Amino acid sequence: MSTPSDDDLARTLVDVVTADPAVARLDAGLYGAVATLLPGGRLVGVRVDPDPARPVEVAVVLYLGAPIPTVVAGLRARLARVLGDRPVDLTVADVVAGPVDVQVEI
Repeated sequence: MSTPSDDDLARTLVDVVTADPAVARLDAGLYGAVATLLPGGRLVGVRVDPDPARPVEVAVVLYLGAPIPTVVAGLRARLARVLGDRPVDLTVADVVAGPVDVQVEI
């Protein structure tokens, strides 16, 4: 189980990632391992390890349309604004059809 500050961090990261219009949704990853355990449930798609030396894991499903490397660079930049120097493992788990006019911001 994560600590209260880890819970808040995980929720903040979900907000940061899902604010990107190229992100269709978060993904739990293989076997549902990318998740933060919260009181009363799980937050899927972000795993915050209690050890700050270990990477934060984020798994996303992207919409087709924007170049994946550009989207990933933007997500990494926004995550770094929250996490500072803490390492991040960002996985693009899948891509799906979606809005044709997805705009990417870095």
